[in-house]
Amino acid sequence: MNASNLTIWCNNDFAETDEREVNLLKEATAEHQLMMFAENDVSAAALEALQNAAVAFGYPTPEFALEAKQLRWIQLNSAGYTTYDHDEIKNELRARGVRLTNSSAVYDEPCAQHLLAMITGLARQLPAALESQRTDKGWPMASLRATSPLLNGQTALILGFGAIARRLVELLTPLHLSLMAVRRNVNGDEPITVADISRVEELLPQADHVINILPANDQTKHFLNTERFSAMKRGVIVYNIGRGATVDQTALEKELRSGHIAAAYLDVTDPEPLPVDHPLWTTPNCYITPHSGGGHSNEKERQVNHFIDNLRRFERGDELINRVL
Repeated sequence: MNASNLTIWCNNDFAETDEREVNLLKEATAEHQLMMFAENDVSAAALEALQNAAVAFGYPTPEFALEAKQLRWIQLNSAGYTTYDHDEIKNELRARGVRLTNSSAVYDEPCAQHLLAMITGLARQLPAALESQRTDKGWPMASLRATSPLLNGQTALILGFGAIARRLVELLTPLHLSLMAVRRNVNGDEPITVADISRVEELLPQADHVINILPANDQTKHFLNTERFSAMKRGVIVYNIGRGATVDQTALEKELRSGHIAAAYLDVTDPEPLPVDHPLWTTPNCYITPHSGGGHSNEKERQVNHFIDNLRRFERGDELINRVL
């Protein structure tokens, strides 16, 4: 099979308002056969169509993908690929020569900007000022000024070093923090000091900010746990924009209430949505956003354009962007 006249299966989650983006996708795939299904369609028709497809765009379940013997390339419409991040699934896809790409190029910028906003917002005591505005209408000028640290010279440790971390480093560098990271596989071309993830206990005590961008898999469940929280310096701020399951939230709550961790910012939780009676909602200095870090007004358009860019590369036989496998 060559890269012309491809059968492309798509279950990207287009809304009724995404007509422009759907037309963009249809125009770009006019030379191929495009089959579109709803995001959660697990019908026999959707499975049969996937079994005849060479390319999948959206998020087919791994079970669907493994049954589709003609698949040559899967592009996920998310940066995360948790359900695919298991050795048995990856090994089978590799054995069949199936390429797997994600959409990190779509989400690195908004996630990095979201983290930058929270890091700088907490440093400048913006949540505290907003709380005062909403409650006592006070004018806590002296206390806020006295507790607003400059980021210059502080140390940030980034857990995971993919596309989001690379962009975050670019945004944080002008603020003159000391930046370091850990990751599973150190390439040697990283723009900051990056150590193997096995050295995390050695580095945690040095950090004023611990920024978690780890994916969820068997190795990262509760990666931040009681022992690792205890290894952090008193007054550290913890951020999680990776996956909720990577943090032991009971241990985090305890460390926040004790004051050992000064603040936590969570864009992801376990479970999601976080139940209304969950204690983290009312834990002091815990700030939560509803998994909105990657969101942006032209998100769907950028997903489609990223797929089209990779489709052209696939047609030419070029290396794909954001390749996982």
